[in-house]
Amino acid sequence: MKIALIGYGKMGKTIERIAIERGHEIVSIIDVNNLDDFDSPAFKSADVAIEFTVPQVALSNYRRAFASGVAVVSGTTGWTDELPTFRKEIEDGGHTLFWSSNFSIGVNIFMAVNKHLAKIMNQFPVYNVEMTEVHHIQKLDAPSGTAITLAEGLLDNLHRKSAWVKETETNPNELAIKSIREGQVPGIHTITYESDVDTITITHDAKSREGFALGSVVAAEFTAGKKGFLGMEDLMKF
Repeated sequence: MKIALIGYGKMGKTIERIAIERGHEIVSIIDVNNLDDFDSPAFKSADVAIEFTVPQVALSNYRRAFASGVAVVSGTTGWTDELPTFRKEIEDGGHTLFWSSNFSIGVNIFMAVNKHLAKIMNQFPVYNVEMTEVHHIQKLDAPSGTAITLAEGLLDNLHRKSAWVKETETNPNELAIKSIREGQVPGIHTITYESDVDTITITHDAKSREGFALGSVVAAEFTAGKKGFLGMEDLMKF
């Protein structure tokens, strides 16, 4: 498969290595200094582009790739307030975007466990719940996109919580998400249920970027030849 990379930081370089190890060809690499390459024959030859950049340019990157007839797999977070409108744009235009806040297989299993646990805890209102996420100091968005996805899954299944808030809840209906930025932490997400008599905690602790990069290449393999808006639930069939 021919793959283009959009964004060539640490994640892009890890994706490049894993894609080549899996027998794929990197036909184009686009970073901040060569944006005109979206229009190049090399980029247009790609079956899929894998995009990891920043929220300010993500939508522009997707649209430029679509204009060149290239499907996109993206893990860029921080822009999803625009997702409902953009999803319609994708479907109306016959484009392809596979988007996930986290491509780690383990994280997506963790997300499924989170939803199931929330359904169980819905019966036990003595437990309050909060979330903590820890990432490296270079991460710009807070809470993380993964934390927001976890929060949405929890809110859908725990009826006593109606909204998530940053740092500290001001009423019992809120889910507090605490964000910590330190060192080079790839990502730790912890959900804690607390009562007067005990604590129940589930945690996913990423050891490196490898899991995220591998998952994005697997997603690209899945996405090639498909249309519409796709995500990890389509890939993993939870």
